[in-house]
Amino acid sequence: MTAQTAGGSDFIKNLGRMYGTYTGGFVAFIILLAILEQVGVPNKILGYLFVGFTIAVYAVIGVLSRTAQVSEYYVAGRVVPAFYNGMATGADWMSAASFVGMAGTLFLLGYDGLTWVLGWTGGYVLVSILIGPYLRKFGAYTVPDFMAFRFGGNTARMIAVVVLVCCSFTYVTAQIYGTGIIASRFLGLSFEIAVFAGLAGILLCSMLGGMKAVTWTQIAQYVVLIIAYLTPIVILSTKHYGIPIPELTYGQAIAEITAREQQMLQTGLTTAAALKPHIQPFINYTPLNFFAICFCMMVGTASLPHILMRYFTTPSVREARQSVAWSLLFIFLLYFSAPAYAAFSKLEVYTNVIGRDLTQVRPWLFTWGELGLIQICGKNATSIDAIVAACKAIAGHPGVVRLQDFVINTDVIVLSTPEIAGLPYVISGLVAAGGLAAALSTADGLLLAIANALSHDVYYKMIDPNAPTVRRLTVARVLLFFVAVLAAYTASTRPADILAMVGWAFSLAMAGNFPALVMGVWWKRSTAAGAIAGMIAGFGLCLLYLIVTRYFPGFGVKYLFMSSLTNPATGAPLVDLAKAMTAPNAMEGLVAASHPLASKVGWFGLNNIAAGLIGMPVGFLVIYVVSLMTPEPSKEMQDYVDEIRKPRGRTVLQEKT
Repeated sequence: MTAQTAGGSDFIKNLGRMYGTYTGGFVAFIILLAILEQVGVPNKILGYLFVGFTIAVYAVIGVLSRTAQVSEYYVAGRVVPAFYNGMATGADWMSAASFVGMAGTLFLLGYDGLTWVLGWTGGYVLVSILIGPYLRKFGAYTVPDFMAFRFGGNTARMIAVVVLVCCSFTYVTAQIYGTGIIASRFLGLSFEIAVFAGLAGILLCSMLGGMKAVTWTQIAQYVVLIIAYLTPIVILSTKHYGIPIPELTYGQAIAEITAREQQMLQTGLTTAAALKPHIQPFINYTPLNFFAICFCMMVGTASLPHILMRYFTTPSVREARQSVAWSLLFIFLLYFSAPAYAAFSKLEVYTNVIGRDLTQVRPWLFTWGELGLIQICGKNATSIDAIVAACKAIAGHPGVVRLQDFVINTDVIVLSTPEIAGLPYVISGLVAAGGLAAALSTADGLLLAIANALSHDVYYKMIDPNAPTVRRLTVARVLLFFVAVLAAYTASTRPADILAMVGWAFSLAMAGNFPALVMGVWWKRSTAAGAIAGMIAGFGLCLLYLIVTRYFPGFGVKYLFMSSLTNPATGAPLVDLAKAMTAPNAMEGLVAASHPLASKVGWFGLNNIAAGLIGMPVGFLVIYVVSLMTPEPSKEMQDYVDEIRKPRGRTVLQEKT
């Protein structure tokens, strides 16, 4: 995969053979490590081999895909076939939040967690119908490029850059945070060092080759993450029910979970207050917030710049549309499996952890407890002595692990399931490699989106339009490096709110980008003044709502955790904030207070993660009203809009390279 051939037709024609060989080699590598485990190679060595080998492969692809061409750096030369772009988009989208956090969220929230699955998947339908193909027909390098051309100048471009950076920075910080958790667990490094170790892999993938390197790397990362995600649940499905298709046995697992929940209630292993039935809806979210979050995740997905950038890389508008369909398929493979993963994980916890004597808990638990990610009886589960002492301090404790005693960070569910189920360590290493691939792929895309916006839209388009190619790419690489280091430093401080702020990114993108993008493509009458005013109004109101409800609840905003933790029959709160903070042995209180999706309720009882539902309508309304109050765009611009919506014909914007 050399710089000379990567853009050529021979290279494109051989993609199937190359990635087929790569997939076969990866499977052979897994089998080799399984053999090494059986002959006694230490688990720590296996962990190093898994993480080191996969990062090395990504780095090699990144180095071999280095480029000095602007079009290759920003849009991969626009030669990526729809099938492979769909796979790369799947990897770009399947962040640590999806791979590591999705099943954990479903584990905790049960039915209510489906709002995230539905919203994140449905967003690609909107991309296909409303935005993606038309941005490809326009021919931009970045989303702010489109805003500047369509709405006449650098003011719209600069606002779009601000929205892009605000959406992307917290998102990429969370991905680097995820790499730190995985590397610290499986490489034995301190978290602060592990964060920067993950950063090195990210930079090697993206810094030299830009979008070209990131695209070919993300395809390789998708292969790793989907194999890693499906393998444990295929094994567990076969083990429990004799069918290697977990999506078909998911219902049986749910039935066992429901039976086990009743059994735990009868035997005193849980209480009615601590137990949230897995299949009961609207325990954690009111119907309003369930559908509001779903809608915001859907529209936010269609507005995120690093996702929209992927559709700039296809050879044609038609392939951009086909690429969205392939993206849906590749994302569906994981998202359709996430509820099954959560169910099998919960079944294993209920079977192998809850009810076990404190002196007989398995050693895997202490590894995560030392990282502060598993607690028993309110204390980090660092050793048998620690948990026995913690539980003895509770009057009348029976000496076994009860549901209300056991608190596991949701980001650990996927990574620890193989260990909970007693599977070979090689499966745990495989899952870690998959989680790392998911975090790295999304981090690459986000960093590239930020760096490209700053280098192309701010530096080249606004500061030095005559900059030569070499200087443009140098500025892009330098900015990418500094943004990456800043994100890694932020992640190393373990910011308490960063995972919740990932959810904010969707609402910010929804309020700031979506109205202007949709109106820019679908309403010829929308004007520059209308778009600028709409972006400022929608984004500003959304940001204000998020900040006030999160950090200044005294300003007339009700301050609650988990938005709607109420009994649907009585309306009484299931979680008392004071109790949650003073009674650490209560599983419900701990989870509600610490879970990254815990958030505040503000105006109209709306969860602040769904703040885009307030900002987006305002953005649309302001664009419409101000556009009608200002002179309509020129005939030439309206003709451009007509041209963008045609599936065939020339690319509107011909960028000089």
